[in-house]
Amino acid sequence: MKIHILLIAFLLLFVSACKESSTSMANEEEASYTTPLSKQLVYADGSYPKKSLEKDTIVLKVMQTRVKSLSSFPSIEEGLEENMAYMEKMALQAQTEGDPPDIILFHEFPLTGYSSGTRQEKLPFTIEVPGPETERIGKIAKECDCYVIFGSYVRDQEWPDHILSINTVLGRDGKVAKTFWKSRNIKRIYKDREITTTTIETVRDAYRKKYGIEEEFPVLQTEFGNIAVSTVQFDPFIYAAFAMRGTEIMLRTATLFAEEDVVYTAWSNDFYSAMANFTLPISTGYNAGESVIVSPNGEILAKHPSKEEDGIVAAKIPIAAFRKDRTIPNYALEMTKPVFDQYQQEIPINHLDMEKEQLPKTGAEMKTLMDSISRYSPPKKAH
Repeated sequence: MKIHILLIAFLLLFVSACKESSTSMANEEEASYTTPLSKQLVYADGSYPKKSLEKDTIVLKVMQTRVKSLSSFPSIEEGLEENMAYMEKMALQAQTEGDPPDIILFHEFPLTGYSSGTRQEKLPFTIEVPGPETERIGKIAKECDCYVIFGSYVRDQEWPDHILSINTVLGRDGKVAKTFWKSRNIKRIYKDREITTTTIETVRDAYRKKYGIEEEFPVLQTEFGNIAVSTVQFDPFIYAAFAMRGTEIMLRTATLFAEEDVVYTAWSNDFYSAMANFTLPISTGYNAGESVIVSPNGEILAKHPSKEEDGIVAAKIPIAAFRKDRTIPNYALEMTKPVFDQYQQEIPINHLDMEKEQLPKTGAEMKTLMDSISRYSPPKKAH
């Protein structure tokens, strides 16, 4: 009899535990829709987190400006001062001409320009974020009461001897609102070299450990819409990931670009997009300029007509109407997943996660490294 009573008591306890577990799981499932992005990257119901909008329509202005490398000046200080003063001049023009901007987007190198040479030769031509430069640009943002975004080569004491390619967002309060590391570099487009800058892909595991998995494809939720910033080109998977995370306005910075890439990326991922390019004389042979702003249906809303003249490209974005009833794009992921699961990219991730003394010093050394770790034989041209 005692055994029966014990069994009944045990069963009652077991049922009670199951109910508690079931309730706990249900609560966790319900909470998953409100958990921070650090624990949830994509919402299963197609929704995405966002802030309330301050206005129905925002003004985006893209700054197409010349580029001057710090290495071409008598001193780094002189170069930074001239480039900074020019950014201030162009921002004032953006503020005083036409509708006041809510977002100002500069290109990839308005402050530092592009520098050639070895890793140690390039490192001095970088800035720190935050630093005196972002503090000064922050004053522009505060005076304009808008977000100001620019790209730059960056150094960071936590990543010694690495040259980072980072887009920085200054908020309306003048402070750094967000930094966006470049996701990955384009590969196999040069015969004799590869790009040596450090991206998320090259140190992915260390980056994830330091900043969290949600920072691999971060989205800044603002009162003007969900924005993300990238310098990546010709890489549909990267932009699909940003779209899945809830990006509404994809801001891009370039060192030359293909208009088709911007148009079809915006179209296929159902977000607004802009590309800020720098200018170069046509005599150089480079296809510079022609910065654009594109709608989610691939329509070019604004485009600078020149390849070599500086100027401002502006467009109004009806963010409230766009956001209404919007979900993230409908991708054929379930159908294509078996293929993706068997695909192996040529260059393994984390290939620059090494001691600073081992970092490739030149583009040629970077190519040698990639050739040595390539999963393809022989290495083939691929993006």
